[in-house]
Amino acid sequence: MLFNSRYPALSPKLYHQQMPLPLIGAKAGHFNQVLAEELQWSAEEQAAWVEICSGQRTFSEFPPLAMVYAGHQFGQWAGQLGDGRGLLIAQILDKKQQTIDLHLKGAGQTPYSRMGDGRAVLRSVIREYLAGHALNALGIPSSNAVGFTSSTQGVQREKLELGAMLLRTSDCHIRLGHFEWINQYQADLLADFTQKCIEWHYPECLHAEQPILAFATQVVQRTAIMIAKWQLVGFAHGVMNTDNLNITGSTLDFGPYGFMERFRPNWINNHSDYQGRYTYQQQPSIGHWNLWIWLNNLMPLIPEGYEKEQWKEDLTACLSHYEPIFLEHYRLGLCQKMGLPDFHQESFDCGMLFLRILQSEQLDYTQSFIRLQNKEYQLLLDDCLDRRQFEQFLQQYQSIREHQDQAALDQAMQQANPRYILRNHMAQRAIELAERNDFSEVDRLFSLLSQPFTKQPVVERAEDLGPLPNDVPEVMVSCSS
Repeated sequence: MLFNSRYPALSPKLYHQQMPLPLIGAKAGHFNQVLAEELQWSAEEQAAWVEICSGQRTFSEFPPLAMVYAGHQFGQWAGQLGDGRGLLIAQILDKKQQTIDLHLKGAGQTPYSRMGDGRAVLRSVIREYLAGHALNALGIPSSNAVGFTSSTQGVQREKLELGAMLLRTSDCHIRLGHFEWINQYQADLLADFTQKCIEWHYPECLHAEQPILAFATQVVQRTAIMIAKWQLVGFAHGVMNTDNLNITGSTLDFGPYGFMERFRPNWINNHSDYQGRYTYQQQPSIGHWNLWIWLNNLMPLIPEGYEKEQWKEDLTACLSHYEPIFLEHYRLGLCQKMGLPDFHQESFDCGMLFLRILQSEQLDYTQSFIRLQNKEYQLLLDDCLDRRQFEQFLQQYQSIREHQDQAALDQAMQQANPRYILRNHMAQRAIELAERNDFSEVDRLFSLLSQPFTKQPVVERAEDLGPLPNDVPEVMVSCSS
């Protein structure tokens, strides 16, 4: 590995250095060799991946540390939070010379654990491992993982479960909640911390007339694009607290996430979300709210010669980029998924009509787009109770496409519509086998999700392609992990 240790250079008030506490009986789960090679792991390091991914081996170049931050959880100020069960164990350069964090999840209690035990259980580790891999393969910025390890050590949740550790990678673990903690508890650090964030993650903003405003605008825009991409593949994060969004617009912290199956925009995929705050349809507005909270924490950074009210207006103007950026990326993406020209004035409305049909008929989101892509109109029609509604849509749809370059539109559809997503029942089967020390299903899903847009008849199974029958209870997921 080529180390680029940056975070330890910050004030020690922002973290706590400590060694990980390995689990008893650590053993191999799954290893992402392609990612390890992108991160420039040596052959010796790859051979020792179980030791590295289980906290048995750390690096003299980087003293492991737990970050402190704060946040709003379910819309309420939660006070001091922090890495309660994870440690940043290295910052290294990948092949593109980009600095990547290595974060070990499940590494034991830290000063920020509150009432937690500092551990992670096998089911949640597998879900995060596969989700990060799936989103990256879908072209959505996200954390990823080099590997995970299981163990013989029990961890108490609703029941006694197997403890596990995950070595997560991300371009950034600095969260919106970092700024909230600094502003609340160590305000004197805010200017230097913000400066480092710009230098490390948005160096192009250093040359702007007002670097902080340029930085804020970039964070707003990247977050809007990330959430638009979530919406287009039907991904619901489940816990969009301010401490679960980072400043680079890459997906972080997989708890009770889900890839939507039957199209229910108000689907609650986290059964701890009693008010439905974090449903799929709420994600764009929650992203906007979180950024508004974050921008308030930049208020103290008024440049010399600025009036307070003018600074407030300029920060608010940064947020004004969110909605148009989100809508533009979502509109273009939906047109691509539909195989419709984005310049046609009726294309987006036609796409929304298709979504209304999916919602009223409770059709599978991913499968329906694949059927549309494959021109399997009869299969879609046969699934509709309101056949007339679909026939009216199809007439409009074919009319828009009639005088267009259909081959180019079809090619765009193939690049926009995944055949495979990580359905909850797929992940659950992999978890149940892994809890019996059989990681073959994890390996199969890892392979399948590596190429989500490509048909893989040898690897796929029938249950990968659609939702469970209506009479089978859906897999419910909680924040417990």
